[in-house]
Amino acid sequence: MVVLAKPPPALDQISLLRSPQPGDAASFFGVPAVDLSRPGAALAVVDACERFGFFKVVNHGVPTGVVDRLEAEAVRFFASPQAEKDACGPANPLGYGNKRIGRNGDMGWLEYLLLAVDAGGHASSVSKASPVPSSLLRDAVNQYVTAVRGVATSVLEAVAEGLVLAPRDALSGMVTDAASDQVFRINHYPACPLPQRLPDACGVTGFGEHTDPQLVSVLRSNGTAGLQVALHDDGRWVPVPPDRDAFFVIVGDSLQVLTNGRLKSVRHRVVTNSLKPRVSMIYFAGPAPGQRMAPLPQLLGHGEQSLYRDFTWGDYKKAAYRSRLGDNRLDPFRIQ
Repeated sequence: MVVLAKPPPALDQISLLRSPQPGDAASFFGVPAVDLSRPGAALAVVDACERFGFFKVVNHGVPTGVVDRLEAEAVRFFASPQAEKDACGPANPLGYGNKRIGRNGDMGWLEYLLLAVDAGGHASSVSKASPVPSSLLRDAVNQYVTAVRGVATSVLEAVAEGLVLAPRDALSGMVTDAASDQVFRINHYPACPLPQRLPDACGVTGFGEHTDPQLVSVLRSNGTAGLQVALHDDGRWVPVPPDRDAFFVIVGDSLQVLTNGRLKSVRHRVVTNSLKPRVSMIYFAGPAPGQRMAPLPQLLGHGEQSLYRDFTWGDYKKAAYRSRLGDNRLDPFRIQ
């Protein structure tokens, strides 16, 4: 992240980012799109995860009405009086947050609602410990998360198939386990008028660069641009065009460990839009707190050693909460 100027008082403590240049984006030939129902989908998923750590799922089967209902309820919540939103916070880490991301000084031009999800059987529901302002929003989240957990499960089954892992639920079973650790986040990035004298090709940080700690994340946003990813091969930042009809899948740190670095998590960030608000909804598929995180033996070649020391998801989650967004959270767990 490059800090180029000091923002005005309204944006105090929020960094300015140098946006990708036309030449940078030209080398990114489009986000891989995968239809999980088509022949060869498993290999396409693994290829996208290896090359980018990122792809989008099309023809996913999640009803449009489920998505639209949640987006409408989210917009309604973020448009409510500030006192009503504050009653659902402060995020610590669950609940409503405004500009402050986590506990360690990260800031962004956004407000959000972070919720824990209970996984039971084929349905998921917001944990009773998570503050939700209305039954309408809670019902919309429950319906949405149940559907999107199905997308995450199908993706992880495709990864297992593409990597020739047995059984088929070697990865997805970590998410369908009743003890799995699932989190759901709704982000609202208000339109952010650009500061005067802003250097050319700059933007205000909506959500700073980071990787996701979980196995995979499933993201959907409205039609406003802002998401950017760093390419694996040279680290350049490229913009991701929004697609209201698709779900974007992001490889997380845990999947990187389980595959011994074959599939790598991707650094991503959000830059605000000066004219239009952005709403995004992200489902984070994590394993049970006691799940051992180590490369799967089937994926280790002859004589290949693990790149990581053994730890549990609970250990890693605690370490992630103690870190800054931009930290490389896996470094302390690597075998030197």
